[in-house]
Amino acid sequence: MLEKVVSILFPVFAVVVAGFFVGKGFRPDMRHINRINIDLMVPCLVFTTLSVMPMGGEQNALFIAAVIAVLLPGILMIPVSKLLNISYKTWAPPQMFRNSGNLAIPLFGYAFGASAEAPAILLFVVSMMLHITVGLALLSNSEYRFYQIFKMPILIAALLALIFNFSGIEVWKPLNDGMVLIGSAAVPVMLISLGVQLTAIQWSGLGVGLLSTALSLATGAASFAVIYFFVPLPPEHLRMMLLFAMLPPAVMNFLFAERFHVGPDKVASMVLFGNFLTVITLPALLYAAFAMF
Repeated sequence: MLEKVVSILFPVFAVVVAGFFVGKGFRPDMRHINRINIDLMVPCLVFTTLSVMPMGGEQNALFIAAVIAVLLPGILMIPVSKLLNISYKTWAPPQMFRNSGNLAIPLFGYAFGASAEAPAILLFVVSMMLHITVGLALLSNSEYRFYQIFKMPILIAALLALIFNFSGIEVWKPLNDGMVLIGSAAVPVMLISLGVQLTAIQWSGLGVGLLSTALSLATGAASFAVIYFFVPLPPEHLRMMLLFAMLPPAVMNFLFAERFHVGPDKVASMVLFGNFLTVITLPALLYAAFAMF
């Protein structure tokens, strides 16, 4: 089992470490690269995956499970934030919107094989859609307008993919191949970007990062318990949901916290230390996933 866990995590961590050294050595400004990734590469990946993904009972159940895994931690954080006397708007989003993109997609692929790619993309799309709707509404002020989400390429790609999927229309093969080629670059760029971001760790935020990670695991475990008992999923999807529910916070939490001036320094510590501590949490979660199901 240990050898299996190591073989799954090593390629993911190796690329992240490569990104870390790139960040240390070259100090690249990743903003433009990340923008190209999220507005071009990821939409191509989403479209080419969802447009051919079989839809049915398992996918519907997985969709429901993803919604529970994202929204329930936000509900649980209401009493927790009052009990610990912490800001709900600062602490709740990182517990809800996790690193379902640049960590989960490659992780699920290595852990569960090629068949896990489509479900991983579905989980990522659900999390992203909830983040740019519920998440922005949670942080909203006069700058936020709901209609702005319809300008986002990832949402357009997901909607078009579903139209093609349900209508049975096939995309012109040369065009589809081109989008597959572009989309295939999304995951490595995500991992390298994560490694570069880890160079910004400030050790003064360790306490915030540790508390956030503990809360993330606790709220994620509660969400997974609800999914396990009330959502009918096959064993492979249960394994995926165990990991998905307890992933570290997504980097986008910091971007939104900075934009809306909601404790960006604290959120940065939650994101960076949460992802850094995956060297401890992910092996344990993978071991549990394969041992339980």
